[in-house]
Amino acid sequence: MKVIYISKSKAVSIMLCLYLVLLSFGFMENMGGKVIGVFLNIKKELPIYSVETEEKKIAISFDAAWGAEYTSEIMDIVEARDIKTTFFLVRFWIDKYPDKVREIAERGHEVANHSATHPHMASLSKEQMISEIVSTQKRLEELAGDRAVRLFRPPFGEYNDLLIRTCRELDIHPVQWDVDSLDWQEKGVDHMYNRVVKNVRNGSIVLFHNNAKYITQALPLILDKLLAEGYKIVPVSELIHKGEYRLDHTGRQIKIDS
Repeated sequence: MKVIYISKSKAVSIMLCLYLVLLSFGFMENMGGKVIGVFLNIKKELPIYSVETEEKKIAISFDAAWGAEYTSEIMDIVEARDIKTTFFLVRFWIDKYPDKVREIAERGHEVANHSATHPHMASLSKEQMISEIVSTQKRLEELAGDRAVRLFRPPFGEYNDLLIRTCRELDIHPVQWDVDSLDWQEKGVDHMYNRVVKNVRNGSIVLFHNNAKYITQALPLILDKLLAEGYKIVPVSELIHKGEYRLDHTGRQIKIDS
């Protein structure tokens, strides 16, 4: 038997290399498997991030979990520009502000599902996922009637294959966004404006929050710029394809012609 002797310095180098390899796999796992999927060609379930369309058509959306101070003013702003939009609501927000939910619906906007308790959905069992989604959908439909659409946006933008499949089993479209205003960072009006207008394209879904600090100052500027550029702004359910579709690797929804 041949014995191979390794110097201490070489052994340390080998261990360091192994550590870096393991660390890189941990990083890739934290990235949701996207990096691993690229190299190993593993198909990962995705929500809808944007929509493939030749029309200059986009959707803006507002997540609501904490606070309602600016909600009516947001509707005033969009309606002054003949725009309807989509509010993704958490059930504890719904229970705290049922009159706001009714107002959103009565004014012709959509209400959609943003979970019951705003959890990290990827850490839940299938039964827990169903409870989060179904209980919220039921309450939305009670308060908003047909303005309650069957769309689900996971809190923190966090999802896994099980969540996406569960949504589809429930006949609910899982929806993300491809343009993030980062309004929650409270970096000011200019930051929000540039984040949105520089990144929007045909079929974009834009994320705002209903109680962001600068939302009522930034939103009119953003909307006026987008409208001046020829974009039509519609609710999310009017943007996405309801029939047969496929998603590319970025989550862009592409209609399959029948």
